[in-house]
Amino acid sequence: MKTNKQTLIYLLASAFLLLSASVYALDLGQAKAQGLVGETNNGYLATVVSNAEADEVVNSINAQRRAHYQAIADRNGTSIEAVESVAGQKAIELTPAGQYINTGGGWVLK
Repeated sequence: MKTNKQTLIYLLASAFLLLSASVYALDLGQAKAQGLVGETNNGYLATVVSNAEADEVVNSINAQRRAHYQAIADRNGTSIEAVESVAGQKAIELTPAGQYINTGGGWVLK
């Protein structure tokens, strides 16, 4: 039987795949590849280089993530902060080399 943490990680990984498929003038994959946005340790995206398109992607994806994290927290009787923390760790782990991450000390290329 899966533990709550394993279930959270599975659901979060699934959410990242679904959210990454969203279509924008600039999509998430393009924004990351161009070094405009990166993953943070709090489970959300942030702009590395701010422009209107990158800001739109970050704001939209983060709103979707927050809603998803809250749903996971509610289902598991935990805080959204706990879900955000696990999501941030997982997102940074899944970030490929050459993209930006911020683990609390500023932007670095992974």
